[in-house]
Amino acid sequence: MEIDLIPTPWQTVGPYFAISLAGGHSIEHIAGPNAKGERVKLMCAMFDGEGQGVDEALIEIWQANSEGKYNHPDDTQEKPVDPDFLGFGRQATDANGICVFETIKPGRVPGPKDAMQAPHLVVSVLARGILRRLPTRIYFAADPANEKDPVLALVPKERRETLMAQPVANQPGAWRFDIHLSGDNETVFFDV
Repeated sequence: MEIDLIPTPWQTVGPYFAISLAGGHSIEHIAGPNAKGERVKLMCAMFDGEGQGVDEALIEIWQANSEGKYNHPDDTQEKPVDPDFLGFGRQATDANGICVFETIKPGRVPGPKDAMQAPHLVVSVLARGILRRLPTRIYFAADPANEKDPVLALVPKERRETLMAQPVANQPGAWRFDIHLSGDNETVFFDV
């Protein structure tokens, strides 16, 4: 018996990456309508090294609630859990490389040596051609706690701006965070 081998397209992540992004796997609303805290509409935009939007990429977010407590059993702080706060979101980017999350500004959480961290969101980026998730963080520009954040202090000053969400003009509560996979404005990714 002779078998004909027909070459198939080569893809590092596989031909079905987009399928896992659709439908019930997306979580846009991290905080429900009754969640406590400052409401935030966070637009994330992902770009390749040439400044083009990256479509069908996956952005996952984990964050603490407004009190600084994660909705996870490993967070043993004696702070209240908000029943209307999920703490996790997942969105695929659209044809322009954009996705939007509805959430709240997180509270401060303890970090290395129990130093309090500035409000931030933990982010994972996945896309075709990326074999391992790219972890990063989103901080809020001009937050006074940024100056004393122990993790942000590990990033060279000239690179910290790549981790800052910027307020959107004339849209109260709206923030924009740009993720650059490479190039001059490459976002700082963490080796964790």
